[in-house]
Amino acid sequence: MAETTDLLARIGSDAATRPPRVAIVHYWLVGIAGGEQVVRSLLNIYPQADVFTLIADPDVARKLCGDRKVGTSYLQKIPGATKMHRKLLPLMPGALENLDLSGYDLVISSESGPAKGVLVPLGAKHICYCHTPMRYLWDQFPEYRRESGALVRWMMSALIGRLRMWDFQSAARVDAFVANSHHVARRIAQYYRREAAVIAPPVDVDKFHLADAVEDYYLITGRHVGYKRIDLAIDACERLGRRLVITGTGPDTDSLKRRSGRNTLFVGQCSFAELKDYYAKARAFLMPGEEDFGIAPVEAMASGRPVLAFARGGALDTVIDGTSGILFDEQSADGLCDAILRFEAGSARFEPKAIRAHASGFSRARFEADFKAFVDRQC
Repeated sequence: MAETTDLLARIGSDAATRPPRVAIVHYWLVGIAGGEQVVRSLLNIYPQADVFTLIADPDVARKLCGDRKVGTSYLQKIPGATKMHRKLLPLMPGALENLDLSGYDLVISSESGPAKGVLVPLGAKHICYCHTPMRYLWDQFPEYRRESGALVRWMMSALIGRLRMWDFQSAARVDAFVANSHHVARRIAQYYRREAAVIAPPVDVDKFHLADAVEDYYLITGRHVGYKRIDLAIDACERLGRRLVITGTGPDTDSLKRRSGRNTLFVGQCSFAELKDYYAKARAFLMPGEEDFGIAPVEAMASGRPVLAFARGGALDTVIDGTSGILFDEQSADGLCDAILRFEAGSARFEPKAIRAHASGFSRARFEADFKAFVDRQC
């Protein structure tokens, strides 16, 4: 109740006679990953909040939001929208600006796909939690265009300038930005010319456990896409004769399998219980790609396992070199081989309980306390 009173006192006299109305705007609800875990925590902080999104899979929305009604844009009416949502990017600015947020005192947007472009009422506060500026419009635009069909490719080529301008202008309407890592804060400054506070996203660290004994394999998890650089993990482990376990699937699975040898095991999609065991029993977790934050390495550390990470992006916020893992500067198989050999030469100094204690600093409770305190200061 103290939080409600505090917020009321700051938002204005019109809101002072009623509880503040909070809207949470997420880009789309078609699966549950790191971005959706942030929404889950926002609903813990503001249980009376309403949720809005461009497109929602009903099952995903129900699992994340319970019985709460989720407002969607007119893109929801397009047949197959939940399957081809990324291809609808040229239509999203108009769809966002048509979401009706009248009457809300606080709007929190969760941005990776477009969300911050909503139009908020006069006098309302708009806080954007930014997982990353939209890569489809900026650094990954060539890849997005290449993978799209002919019509979307033509539209994106014709509209990219306008979409980037809209993205930049919509950032100017945000009252305050929060980035999920210092790496993302720098990208916000680069693309939007805005400063951002940094609050790491929530990780359910308490759901992971230490193993009684470690087995002889290295681990990499996640979707099989190019920026993860799973190819480097395969090349390094095959070259050194080390066992590598790869979970998950993705568009690059077949090419990665063709690249691998007898030391590499693809286990595909696995249950959460199986994933926890893979984390806990691995010699170390490999992170050769550059991540905006990187939930998986924190989950590995919550399991007491060191992380061997490329020294760029979110890894610089999560991995303490020599304590919770090893950072390497060269993003190549040679660089990862060197990190593996350095790790093996000094593996005795990595204490599982200390690594897990470090990971506890990224808990869900920590995120919720820090984010609420930030919003209260802004309002």
